[in-house]
Amino acid sequence: MLVPARPADEGARIAALYALLMLDTPPEARFDRIVEFAAQEFAVPIALITLLDDDRQWFKAAIGMGTTCQTSRDISFCGHTILKSEIMVVEDALLDPRFADNPLVTGPPHIRFYAGAPLVLPSGYAMGSLCVIDTRPRRLDGMELAILSTLRHLVVQQLTGEADGKVQEAADA
Repeated sequence: MLVPARPADEGARIAALYALLMLDTPPEARFDRIVEFAAQEFAVPIALITLLDDDRQWFKAAIGMGTTCQTSRDISFCGHTILKSEIMVVEDALLDPRFADNPLVTGPPHIRFYAGAPLVLPSGYAMGSLCVIDTRPRRLDGMELAILSTLRHLVVQQLTGEADGKVQEAADA
């Protein structure tokens, strides 16, 4: 297992995360709807919106994780996802040296497939990911990658309040 590296701007990224005032907040329907749609659209048992704190990945919204609401950052797939702006796809985690012996792969929830879209704020900091996870290997086609990217942008709008601002602007017009 390869522990994810830390972004060079980690201190500023963490400060931006805390400024969102989202960590450890109760579930919200606006985020729950997105992961529910993602799980159905991709026919996967697990879909998550994660926020990556200093030592953990915390789930703002989750389908398929039971009562688990966070995992260690050191074993997170999300820790790797935030290092690039592109969607990270792991078609078979057992064949990927970064994850083959990861406890999330060798034990519950038995991740085999992972696709994570980094949640990048307008400031450029990646806060976490929107990810879809399966217990069997698989691939995504171009349309599926586009759908995941669109859903990622919806999550970022919700995190930043951008969607609310546009609604208010329309109401003011």
